Amino acid sequence: PCQLISESCFCILILDPFTTKLFSSCCKMSDLMSEKITIVEDLYKSREPVPEMKAIYLMTPTAKCVDAFIADFKLKPKYKAAYVYFTDYCPDDLFNNMKLYCAKHIRVCKEISISFLPQEAQVFTCDNPGAFRSIYSPHSQDKRKTLETLADQLVTLCATLDEYPGVRYKKDTNMENAKCLAELVDEKLSKYYEMDDSGKKKGKTQAQLLILERGFDPVSPILHELTYQAMAYDLIAIESDTYKYKSKDGSEKEALLNEEDMLWVKLRHMHIHLIASIHYFLLYILFLNVKLFHYFQITISGLSQLMKKMPLFRKQVAQKTVHLNLTEDCMNYFQKNVEKLCKAEQDLAVGSDVDGVKVKDPMRTLLPVLLHPYSIHDKIRAVLLYIFSLSGTTEENLSKLIQHVKIEDEREYIENWKELGVPIISTPSFFSRKPNRRDRSHEEKYNLSRWTPVIKDVMEDAVENKLDTREWPHQSECPTAWNGSGAVSARQKHKASSQDDRRSGSRLIIFVIGGISHSEMRCAYEVTQAVKSCEVIIGSSHIVTPTSLLEDIKALSKGPMETFTIDERSNA
Repeated sequence: PCQLISESCFCILILDPFTTKLFSSCCKMSDLMSEKITIVEDLYKSREPVPEMKAIYLMTPTAKCVDAFIADFKLKPKYKAAYVYFTDYCPDDLFNNMKLYCAKHIRVCKEISISFLPQEAQVFTCDNPGAFRSIYSPHSQDKRKTLETLADQLVTLCATLDEYPGVRYKKDTNMENAKCLAELVDEKLSKYYEMDDSGKKKGKTQAQLLILERGFDPVSPILHELTYQAMAYDLIAIESDTYKYKSKDGSEKEALLNEEDMLWVKLRHMHIHLIASIHYFLLYILFLNVKLFHYFQITISGLSQLMKKMPLFRKQVAQKTVHLNLTEDCMNYFQKNVEKLCKAEQDLAVGSDVDGVKVKDPMRTLLPVLLHPYSIHDKIRAVLLYIFSLSGTTEENLSKLIQHVKIEDEREYIENWKELGVPIISTPSFFSRKPNRRDRSHEEKYNLSRWTPVIKDVMEDAVENKLDTREWPHQSECPTAWNGSGAVSARQKHKASSQDDRRSGSRLIIFVIGGISHSEMRCAYEVTQAVKSCEVIIGSSHIVTPTSLLEDIKALSKGPMETFTIDERSNA
């Protein structure tokens, strides 16, 4: 987006809520200043006119955004001229409205195809938590519209990556959303590349897009995951990627956990057993920095050297302090509440204990959890893992479990999983087959982290061309040369030294309808690192934590008239 801005000198940039998040995810205010953007304004808020300056509008093509834009120029123009950039295709009726009232003020009007959020280097979202309810609620009246919107966003992702992928979806006898979305994406991709600016129809590229539903693996987003990022978002109150903590002097501090924090990027996928070591390592580094500070103060020349390095020094110390606090918070929660619970969770999820002995009676594993004073949410998670391990239970047994957890008035936490195609009550007519798992007995694992997300199996099978076409039908074929491992892509220049080099190889794009967990995000990096010649990118409508997913599941049974509070929470 910054390249587009350079067309004008000393401009005002006007953003809507989505494009504000978009800009925040990929550039800083200093970047905008270097492109001669002097002011950033909110499209929806009242603004003072600046008639001597040009305005750049980056906005989503919605009626609300277009109406706000028209209001800026309809009566008395607020700015000298308008340079309008839409994140996606602008419908004809909205475009005609703009032309009717503002044509003489618009210098540029373009669609730039970027209606998704780049969350991390290999993770994207559609910034739409409300899609979960729209797609899975039995009361939903806008499922088709939501799937259309997600399809449009996926097309802009492919366009941004300059990919025209083959599209496949996970076949499910109980659910049709993945199939429907695959059809929509394939159709829209075909239309998009027919309308290419170059006038040539783009051929398929070395990429695959796999679409699947949240119900394909209900275990991973419910388990207590013991890697740093997943654990922090599960156990600590982190909102909008912002961690709040108290410093030693008692003052409130905030830290943004994103790609700008290189220490966070390095640590986020490490296991809890390493976190304890990291905690003491950070203490040691801080101690060294303080000693260094006192040493440099001894001489004038030393003080001069320190002053030159002070901004970087302060930034590094601040980052280490943040993670010192965050690792300590994680360790405290883990040791007090989670450590004993994890063994039972892993036994239920994996179906065997640490020694590989099969769990013959899952109820014996679950019962100690129910009798221990864990939180209601933790008990609900354990009950769900028990039910998932059996592919459903009886009505009578479910009622007893609900009574044990004391959620008689909140049965929806458990029962509403059926809306995702996950069997809760076992019936002969409800067909559900557990996926075949890859043999990972040779891999070294921590005792409390034996479970591997199903999505990792999918990624590895896709890269090795081992996905069963009966379970993963092709909505559109990808080129015959596709091979994620790079075995047949001899014409491509593969270099495994960096992520940019890897982009000359294949791409595997995975989209999960209904949210992805942090453990699944981690898998994209692990598989990419292992394969080298194939970059794995994962995305969804939004990112879920165990708590947020349970609340969304519970809300599915609420009627259409009760959507206000849900949407309000989702957009917060």
